[in-house]
Amino acid sequence: MIMIVCFMATPATQEIVETSASGLDFVDVGYVYSVHGLQGEISVKPSTDFPELRFTTPGTRWLRQQVLGRETIREVKLIDGREHPGQKSWILTFEGIDTVEQARPLVGSTLLAREGDRPELEDGEFYTRDLVGMRVVMKETGELVGTVVNVFNSGANDLLHVMCYSSVNVIEGSEEASSSASDASGRLVWIPFVEEIVPIVDMNGREMQITPPKGLLELNLRTDERSKKERRQLEWKERKKFQKRLIAAKKKLREMEQQHVFHGFRFGEKYQTSLLANHIVGINSKLLQQALQNIEIPSKRWNATELMNATKAELMISSLKISGEGSLGPCARAKKVVTNSSLQKKGNHLVSEGKKAMVLVVHNSEEGNECDPHSVVSESTANKSLALLQTLLSDDQRFVKIENRASMPLVLVLPALEMQMLEKLFLDNDHFAFDSKKVWFLEEEKLPIVSRSPTEQNKFKILMKSPWETLQAPVGSGGVFSLLSSHNIIKNLDELGVEYIQICTANPRNAIGNSMFLGFVKSCGADIGFQISEYAKHSEERFNTMLSMNVMKKLTNHINKLEFYATPKLNSHVEKVDKEFIDVIPAAPNSYELRSSIYSCLNACSLDKVCVMEITE
Repeated sequence: MIMIVCFMATPATQEIVETSASGLDFVDVGYVYSVHGLQGEISVKPSTDFPELRFTTPGTRWLRQQVLGRETIREVKLIDGREHPGQKSWILTFEGIDTVEQARPLVGSTLLAREGDRPELEDGEFYTRDLVGMRVVMKETGELVGTVVNVFNSGANDLLHVMCYSSVNVIEGSEEASSSASDASGRLVWIPFVEEIVPIVDMNGREMQITPPKGLLELNLRTDERSKKERRQLEWKERKKFQKRLIAAKKKLREMEQQHVFHGFRFGEKYQTSLLANHIVGINSKLLQQALQNIEIPSKRWNATELMNATKAELMISSLKISGEGSLGPCARAKKVVTNSSLQKKGNHLVSEGKKAMVLVVHNSEEGNECDPHSVVSESTANKSLALLQTLLSDDQRFVKIENRASMPLVLVLPALEMQMLEKLFLDNDHFAFDSKKVWFLEEEKLPIVSRSPTEQNKFKILMKSPWETLQAPVGSGGVFSLLSSHNIIKNLDELGVEYIQICTANPRNAIGNSMFLGFVKSCGADIGFQISEYAKHSEERFNTMLSMNVMKKLTNHINKLEFYATPKLNSHVEKVDKEFIDVIPAAPNSYELRSSIYSCLNACSLDKVCVMEITE
């Protein structure tokens, strides 16, 4: 039984009425995915063929929600609705929903209309949802082709996406056709939904008959599936390309006197030697060389404390102190007197013009806990961090506003285990209103863990987890710059007209969507800006920084500007002794993990081009 909740709001009271849902048929018309603005408006992704009718005509609608484990249907009154340009969504206003607090519980609901209220169609017109699931058969022979699994609008006409059955003779060459759904081959074909090809649609019998031109179905399959010869040729080219990369990587490691890494090639099965080859190709030897040189020649390390000391000494172009609510503090100091509202306005304008990109670093730790760079990322931990990220992305107040997301490029940096889950999260949520062509997913930068020997100074050996795996650890926040460089992201952003790049930790406690920070950096004429809060002062992995495109180009073209430091760690590993590999279990720190901080970007810029915004509690 479904519970119907009628919501009737008055200035003084609010009445909830339960009634039975029996006898009522509803149709899904949209999904509430976000709160819009501060007046209680909501953003809806349409799932209807008639969005103007469903979202602009005032009257009764229903919201389907889960309440205390039960499915409820809540009656609401639509007051007004308008299309959200560029977002493929609609902004709706409901009676009695006037604040963010009232609107937020509606997020995640399905918007419904009565089945009987659907507009009458003319002859030859069909509802998309009614076509899905219909059988597709050949008109001349009655042979079963497959089942409609989706319908797409290609502009000129609709396209049916049909999952074929393996026994269809026009496709597989068999003599009999099977009507069993269990024989589905999983192969998909496109069939234009036009009268010449689909002359008969039997809605009552849930069947459509087709007369496809000769070769149409076979052509579809060939585009989805290469021939064996083509696959072999492609695989051969990929193997040759990989072999060239492996040869170059091995040459570089020999120059660094790391030949012991190759011992595993003489032992083990084919899959194990392939694993070793992948590890070798994946080593960023240029970054590793630089990190090892930094260990030999220590340099000054920048961090939040050092930056705040430089602020007090007035070495930077400007600093600004604001409260957590965003109001100017009593000790605000800047070369130009500006108000927080003007900074906010300037920042909003830059974002709306597509002048800012964001790099969001996703840590594998729970909110508020220090990220251990050497921890093993479990699936449950990954789910927790992605849940925190989803909370942030769904927050229209603390994150980037929905209306600005389509114009802002987004780069996400995360552990390998979370990559697939995050990509699915974005697909399931329509990329959270970002333009999918401007979203990149990058695996966090890692470097091999090296030996720490008191007897062999300046001699560092890559440690092996097994004969076929190197021990690795994340580089840290400074690794973002090498990632952006190696994937040509900066070049792409420059071509898009981006002028500022915000690099920050993905955490709901950070108000990273506040455009005042960008407006402040722009007003100061700074190349680098840091936003520092009490939450961020105690960890180099909690950060929010803004960099101009000029300084980003300098950093990515001259990675040697980054500084690395070595963290002593205790790591078990394997070593080859004579002709055998033995396990080494140390009793004291025996290795270095090579780390770089986001603050090392200060080496690429003089302090008089740096500004700081301090957030007080």
